Amino acid sequence: MLEWMILPLKRYADFKGRSRRKEFWSWILFNVIVLIVLMAIVFGTGFSTAAILADPGNPLAVYGSLFSGTGVLLLIWGLATFIPNIAVTVRRLHDRDMSGWWYLGFFIAGFIPFVNMISGIALIVLMFLDGTRGPNRFGPDPKDPTSAAVFA
Repeated sequence: MLEWMILPLKRYADFKGRSRRKEFWSWILFNVIVLIVLMAIVFGTGFSTAAILADPGNPLAVYGSLFSGTGVLLLIWGLATFIPNIAVTVRRLHDRDMSGWWYLGFFIAGFIPFVNMISGIALIVLMFLDGTRGPNRFGPDPKDPTSAAVFA
């Protein structure tokens, strides 16, 4: 399972090919675990809402207290996993025989009121659906054990 969790880091900026559901959802689980640990560290080392409440007129007070000290770990993790998050989602769409440009469409639809919820649910449903059987225009089937180029 751990191999599937770190596979998107090994394929850091690889937007070609296909990714199984197992790879995508293991990556999501890995991100959730790391973010919970990082948030525990941030809150355990002194982040409090007292600094925010002390200056209610300053809307940037939350950023100052969150990204000072250990809060920078969240920023570093977010920047380090930005490209792999996009790449594994694009490869997952490729497994459904959809272009990676669909992800940009879902991203833009996320800024439109009322449409954003529908597009978010649609993207999650697409990530849950099984990929196309056999090879498609984006590469061989990652579930096919006879294909030698799956993990290349």
